[in-house]
Order: sequence, then C-alpha cells, then structure tokens
Amino acid sequence: MPVRQPPAHPNQPTPPTPPFNAPAARRLRAALGMGPEHVAYGMRASYGLPYVTPDLVIAWERGVTYPSSPELTALAGVLWCSPGELIGRPRTLREHRVSRGLAPEDVARGVGLELSAYLRMEESDTWRGNERQSAALADILGLDLPDFVTVTGREAKLADLLRSAVTTRWQAYVRPVGKTVPLDRGVLEVVLQELHGEYQGQMVATLSWGGGSRESSDNGRDFLDRIVDHFWAAVDSNTAQGHGY
Repeated sequence: MPVRQPPAHPNQPTPPTPPFNAPAARRLRAALGMGPEHVAYGMRASYGLPYVTPDLVIAWERGVTYPSSPELTALAGVLWCSPGELIGRPRTLREHRVSRGLAPEDVARGVGLELSAYLRMEESDTWRGNERQSAALADILGLDLPDFVTVTGREAKLADLLRSAVTTRWQAYVRPVGKTVPLDRGVLEVVLQELHGEYQGQMVATLSWGGGSRESSDNGRDFLDRIVDHFWAAVDSNTAQGHGY
C-alpha cells in the first residue's frame, strides 16, 4: 500500500527533515506495548495530523521515509519521549535546535539576533555570529566542541588543515588548526604529532612491502577521509589524561 504524505502547499517549500533515529522509534513504541495503528491514531486524534496511517508509521520505522519536524514532535508526544530521543546525531544548526525542542525565536533571542537573521543562517546552514553570540549558541544548544566546529561551518577547513598536517610537517599547522579549533596549544601539538606518526607509519609500512598493496593504499586514503574523526578521538584521549579543551 502506498504511503500517503501530507499535501505540500504550492507556495511553501518542503522543510528539511531532522535526522531520524528509526530504530529508537520502533524500540520506544514496542516498550509501550503500542502497535503502529495506536501511534497513528494518537497523532491523528491528539495532534491534528489526519493523514498519518499505520503504514506511514511503519515506513518511518523502516527508514523508507522520514517525519518532518512537526511530525517528529507529534510522534515524540505519542511515544512519551523528547524529540531528541528520536533524532540521530544532529549536525546542522537546525537539527541541533530541533533536537533540543527549541523554537527559532528562543535561539535567536538567546544569542542576540533578529529572528529573520537567525532563520537565514539556519536556511543557508552558515553561522555568522560573533564570538559572544557563538558562545551563547553553544550554551543554548548544549554543543560540545566537535559539534560547535561542525555547526559553525569549520569542519571542512579543519579537515583540509589536518590532511596537510599529517602528510607534511605537522609543526607548521599547530597555529592554523588552533585558530579553527579553540584548543590548548599543548593538546594540539600532542594530537597532531600522534596523527602524523600514525599516518606516516602506514605509509612507511606500505613502502617497506615493495611499493605497497592495494589494501595499504586504501588504508591510507581511509585515514585521510576520516581525519576529523581521528582528530577528535585523539583529542578526547589526551584531554582525558589531564589536558583540557
């Protein structure tokens, strides 16, 4: 049976959907002893969403389609949970706001921006706040440092700097990386040296085996592709040993 979605208004663009955690939705429903039909009925009766059917609920749970922000809020209400429990790891400014259950007006007021200016930043996925506003944003949305770097649009630049650091002289990139990520210089030096050593070690191993195998080369490319993940893992490891952000 085809899954019915709400009709789109001809002059209103479809808003982007938050990252939906389908397994969590299925698990929460089962824990309450509810069937898809019960969830659908609750969303129709209590939240005024007449088009929601059991088939649509099942489609959400299987990852065939994803609920919009209003649908996710209603689904959370029916499942007696917060919207954040139904959202996968948020990455964008809007996704972090939705996961916290905040209205755009709340965030705009909290960071000291006009609502229209804040909404433009959400729509373009580009944060343009100053240092004070950025600190307020991190506090309101509960952003840790990796999330803050991603939300403020610095992750791509960080990745480029890190790739250069591990493939050339890491010492030359301590300051540029520090300008992108507000970390203690001592932590940065240790982390960049570790990443450089790990990557170069893979390359030396590749050469020592007569030019390298396809697997070794693929490992090197995968390391560079996931360099930001490696960076944060190394930062966590070193800060846990007594350093600090």
